[in-house]
Amino acid sequence: MPNGVMDVLSEVLKVVRLHGALFYNGEFSSPWSVYAVGSHALARYFRTESESVIVYHLLTEGHASVRLENGDRLSLAAGDIVMIPHGDRHVVENGPATRTIDDEAHLADILSQGLKRWRVGGGGEVTRFVCGYMACDPRLGQAFLSGLPPLLKVSMRAHPSGAWLESSIRFLVDQEDSVQPGSEAVLAKLSEVLFVETLRAWIAQLPAHQTGWLASARDPEVGKVLALMHRKPAHPWTIASLAKEAGMSRSVLAQRFRHYLDQTPMAYLTRWRLQLGAQMLTSTNNSVLQIAADVGYESEAAFNRAFKREFEVPPARFRSHSRSQEETSKLKPNPPRIGPSIVKAE
Repeated sequence: MPNGVMDVLSEVLKVVRLHGALFYNGEFSSPWSVYAVGSHALARYFRTESESVIVYHLLTEGHASVRLENGDRLSLAAGDIVMIPHGDRHVVENGPATRTIDDEAHLADILSQGLKRWRVGGGGEVTRFVCGYMACDPRLGQAFLSGLPPLLKVSMRAHPSGAWLESSIRFLVDQEDSVQPGSEAVLAKLSEVLFVETLRAWIAQLPAHQTGWLASARDPEVGKVLALMHRKPAHPWTIASLAKEAGMSRSVLAQRFRHYLDQTPMAYLTRWRLQLGAQMLTSTNNSVLQIAADVGYESEAAFNRAFKREFEVPPARFRSHSRSQEETSKLKPNPPRIGPSIVKAE
């Protein structure tokens, strides 16, 4: 895989700030069918209401299938990881079960026991899963999330790094009854790395004619330009300086960018700067003037005009509205208590 892919992903993920957990360790014997929890239910438990929640299942033993409510279906074998990037509710199953168990009804119990195995089924072939989620800011995460289908599968055992990750996760999860010091922190990081490795593997297997952000990240020249923009968003880039860095003419860069992303390089950079500005407005106490400078605007007035065009309100009002929503969220009743073995990566 070209180095540019990891350059772009690395730069985006530095800002997106993924955080998540391994929260589910299932052992199912066929026939069985589980209506798996979607992102909205998980958001209530993990207090990520304002974020995009990506659900994934790593199949470590046996066979299964996963299907969405719209009929999309994938067959799974040991070593496969299936990801539901947009948090759709879905059914995971093996065999003609007489009924489908809604795991949202059992979620509080499942979470309270940490990573101890939850056992379900009819006594036949055994299937084992380790499940988790990743959450990120929906605006900043849109860069890579927009290019992902509702359901995707990657065989982790087909990649040396994936096979190592799976083995490490299985080993640590199997130690559930004798947790060693530091194992929770290790699992938290492995969860994040597993997600990133899945994205890398998915990008690598995209067809040559694919367009969109993920495909553009794989393109050596366009990927390099994206990496530069994300690494130094406040730099006074021009189409000429970006083309020079990529080793191509301005017209070719503009053509390649439009082919993959259906917009110009400068339009992409402007939108990314404003998304960064919105994130800073909600996560810092920096002045609007400081944020404007941090994302590449020479004046507060110019930033205000561009921000209002993108978000329909000026930065100060955007900040106050976001904080008002956050305060309202804090007043909501606490969800059921989650046990200490929930492993979070932040």
